[in-house]
Amino acid sequence: VENAIVYRCINEIAMGASSVPFKLMRGDQPIEESPLLDLLQKPNPSMSQSEYFQKIISYLLISGNSYMLRVGPETGLPTELYCLRPDRIEIKTNKIGFMPIEYRYIIDGQIKAKYPIDQITGQSEVKQIKMFNPTDDYLGQSPIMPAAADIDQHNLGGKHNTHLLINGARPSGAVVYKPRDEVGAMTMLTDSQREQLRQDLASRFNGTKNSGRTMILEGDFDYKEMGLSPKDMDFSVLKKMSAIDIGLCFGVPAQLVG
Repeated sequence: VENAIVYRCINEIAMGASSVPFKLMRGDQPIEESPLLDLLQKPNPSMSQSEYFQKIISYLLISGNSYMLRVGPETGLPTELYCLRPDRIEIKTNKIGFMPIEYRYIIDGQIKAKYPIDQITGQSEVKQIKMFNPTDDYLGQSPIMPAAADIDQHNLGGKHNTHLLINGARPSGAVVYKPRDEVGAMTMLTDSQREQLRQDLASRFNGTKNSGRTMILEGDFDYKEMGLSPKDMDFSVLKKMSAIDIGLCFGVPAQLVG
């Protein structure tokens, strides 16, 4: 995720949800020891409970889908649980009903595993968790989708300011050359003169170390500003409003994302 606000929102939700402890109950009586609690405490050899569910929830928020893989006997409690990357899952459908036929795990264009789905019970070795999607029967919709325009605004505002700093914190402009010859007719720069001028301006005025240097133009040159300043474009307010809207789509208060 290439946006700090989205990353923070997903982290806040995933870390908060994965830190909630599980309780196993039989009626009103809590069960202290059970193979199910042991499995949830250590889903697989490489992950703890919080790590596993943080991954599950993060994938769900990023793609709108999350896939849990059970490993163990066909009946009874699984021995291990894994989280599959959503971008590697392909859902094969029969285009008739709402029940998929199988999940396919694909890496580099090659099918590494197939997980069939029982068409009567819906059971499979893979459990799909998905968010509501009004336009797709098989895939969920991430909160990133409705927030896409605000994410783009936030990213473009940051990139603009970055490039502005690289160019010496100056808005774009043009150097206008308007000399005349002995008889008063307009003349043009040659290709070599134009390239030399471009290189000279870049070496003397571009970059943060040259910020604030005064431009001195000799001869019949004039500088015309062609862009709006960051103050005129009000980037700080734009980025703030975009960040609030992104947090709104994720249900995270603005205070939690700074």
